[in-house]
Amino acid sequence: MGRLKVLKTYKLYIGGAFPRTESGRYYQPKAEDEKPMANMCLASRKDFRNSVVAARKAVAGWSGRTAYNRSQILYRIAEMLENNRAHFEEELILQGSSKEEATAEVDASIDRWVYYAGWCDKYTQIFGSVNPVASSHFNFSTLEAMGVVAGICPEDHALLGPTSILAPIIASGNTAIVVASKSRPLSSISLAEVLNNSDVPGGVINILTGDAQELLPHIGAHMDVNAVWYLGNDAAAWKQLQVDAAGNLKRISDINSDKGLMDAGWETPYVLKAFTEVKTTWHPIEVIGASGSGY
Repeated sequence: MGRLKVLKTYKLYIGGAFPRTESGRYYQPKAEDEKPMANMCLASRKDFRNSVVAARKAVAGWSGRTAYNRSQILYRIAEMLENNRAHFEEELILQGSSKEEATAEVDASIDRWVYYAGWCDKYTQIFGSVNPVASSHFNFSTLEAMGVVAGICPEDHALLGPTSILAPIIASGNTAIVVASKSRPLSSISLAEVLNNSDVPGGVINILTGDAQELLPHIGAHMDVNAVWYLGNDAAAWKQLQVDAAGNLKRISDINSDKGLMDAGWETPYVLKAFTEVKTTWHPIEVIGASGSGY
């Protein structure tokens, strides 16, 4: 009968570890020849809640790092992808890409990490300001991370999808939860294996595989998720997400959903701005001492 191939089991990536789904469910995405490519975890509501807990724990430490250090870490991810490009190209071809498409996608993914690494310590200079006020104060506005951001990957581009969501989200100091493509999920967990061996602290990035449509209601309604970035193509799901998010005033965005992932327009600092909040600080120009004199 011949030898049966042992399929790799791709587990979830939560809090810097690789747990199996608590539900015990799995599915087998098919290659073009209809043969199963791997065993993939079918993430549940509990898995998502666990990832939110991990992401929330990591917010203070990650946003508290210097922007320059975050830049170094994103660049390190690009270095490691470059060193593992042959594996990712092979995996993309297995999931239906041609050799040329796979090479172009790996190139674009590496370049996107480098691009947002460069913006980590610069975007606040672009979008921050010193505001004119009538009183004797300095008034500064600057951008701060929102906190925990969930992202829904598009079905195409197995590697560039999670890369395009994760890089800008964590560049601005947020932590991330990503739901990978259901039909092309392999590269998202291979990316997690790269991240786990990089300088990214556990919990900063969490990656789930499975059915985004099943998880969306829980993502939209969860009270400890600050924002959602939806890059799916289901208009009904997008509308329902808006309804679910309204109950907790969660920010939702489909920024860049009108652009193909290979489009150069994806690389813009406005994506970082979309998942930040403006903090305004007042500082007196003159402090009055006990004697009434200024100093």
